[in-house]
Amino acid sequence: MRKLVGLAFIGCALLVSACNTIEGAGKDVASAGDTVANTADDAK
Repeated sequence: MRKLVGLAFIGCALLVSACNTIEGAGKDVASAGDTVANTADDAK
């Protein structure tokens, strides 16, 4: 039973850290999109 609880805890920890990583990647992509949009507006 302890092994099962330990594996469940490790699995939850990995899922939470993955969500943070994906959120950070989403922010990076949004920032890059904003930069491209601003550059296109400046070129008009």
